[in-house]
Amino acid sequence: MGDFDPTKPSIARVYDYFLGGKDNFAVDRAVADQLISAFPSIPPAARENKAMLTRAAQWAAEQGVTQFIDLGCGMPTEPSTQQTVQAVVPDARVGYVDIDPIVLSHLTSLHHHDPTTLVIDRDVSDPEAVLGDVAGLIDVSRPVCLLMGALLHFYDLDAARDLAARYSAALASGSYVVLTVVAAKPGPDADQLVKIYSSGPHPLSLHSAEEFASFFGDLEMVPPGVADVRTWRPDWESVPDPGPRGVWGYAGMARIRS
Repeated sequence: MGDFDPTKPSIARVYDYFLGGKDNFAVDRAVADQLISAFPSIPPAARENKAMLTRAAQWAAEQGVTQFIDLGCGMPTEPSTQQTVQAVVPDARVGYVDIDPIVLSHLTSLHHHDPTTLVIDRDVSDPEAVLGDVAGLIDVSRPVCLLMGALLHFYDLDAARDLAARYSAALASGSYVVLTVVAAKPGPDADQLVKIYSSGPHPLSLHSAEEFASFFGDLEMVPPGVADVRTWRPDWESVPDPGPRGVWGYAGMARIRS
């Protein structure tokens, strides 16, 4: 577990603030408030992202998936991935992966004696190490639902594509991969979003819908494919136009075929 530095903002704690949580510090709120001042739609976009990930995890559990890996999971929020999937499959297993020391402390406290969960202190940029760490609980030779929510916009295009491909290649047939990223209309507003967010520990890279779709490679997309997080629903053939928004998110879910 890394050392806690109260002078540096944390992605997880900024996101927690957007969701209305209390597990954040003055430095996190300063960055978050600057973003909210410029883009008032960020907090609802964060909540919509969380809701999309919940829908996707629930749907995967309804398809019979019993194992879940939540990468860069962030601060515990309700419903958690565990709460969501165990409402469908009571013995479903969940591996939480993060490197923020405050996140890890909270998760470890919550799941200390829970045999159905595992908390991993690992940088998600190392898929082989992450999957090796979760092997005590998650059997990747069987179907898994891998959640990468609000994560790949912290990688440039090539790195994001490579990271998604490496995780996907390691999963068994019948597994699902769920991805979301933040989005903004190209131009001065997007440039400002990148500038403010990148004042934190991780630079932000905005990806177009076409670039985001490429993160899934040749996997079988679950309808409606790539969509706004506000309107993504599993197995919808089409979605309504959500209307203009300063900041929103792209979402998608794909199945790994044999």
